[in-house]
Amino acid sequence: MRPTQELIAEHEAVLVALQVLERVAEALATGGKDAAEHLDQLLDFLKVFVDRCHHGKEEDVLFPELERRGVPREGGPIGVMLWEHEEGRRHIRAMADGLAKLQGGEPDAAAAIGSSASAYVDLLRLHIRKENTILFPMADRVVPADAAAGLIEAFEVIERERVGAGRHEAFHAMLHGLRERYGIG
Repeated sequence: MRPTQELIAEHEAVLVALQVLERVAEALATGGKDAAEHLDQLLDFLKVFVDRCHHGKEEDVLFPELERRGVPREGGPIGVMLWEHEEGRRHIRAMADGLAKLQGGEPDAAAAIGSSASAYVDLLRLHIRKENTILFPMADRVVPADAAAGLIEAFEVIERERVGAGRHEAFHAMLHGLRERYGIG
């Protein structure tokens, strides 16, 4: 297996989370029961699985390998991906701040969460499309098989250290449950 295949598989889970996030934001706007709790669960997934684990694999393993193989950071696709990761973190912080305000009874918090959620969803969908169709095929061309095996090993270390045993499966179970709860096929 190529390291990019693992990242693409993780993108599938992220895309499901984005669908759920849209529905949760809609439910928050209409005072939906349990929507705040669901947002809290999604924010945990976004912070741990998406950012610490998935983006960690890219930022700490894949991108440096691509740079060693001549893919530029500045003015190149890596720089764009890193900027988008930072933008995503900003949106996650805004949603977390909005959730705290919502739980504190602030009336406009749901609308602010909805705005941040929408921006995050739009950003990540486009980001994933760029990685899957441009950056990852480039990586497959420039990273030889022996180096790719080392990247997969490094990915396993990140998964173990940043997510922890059983947490990956728990995240997928949570997403499955929320997907069913919000009627996402």
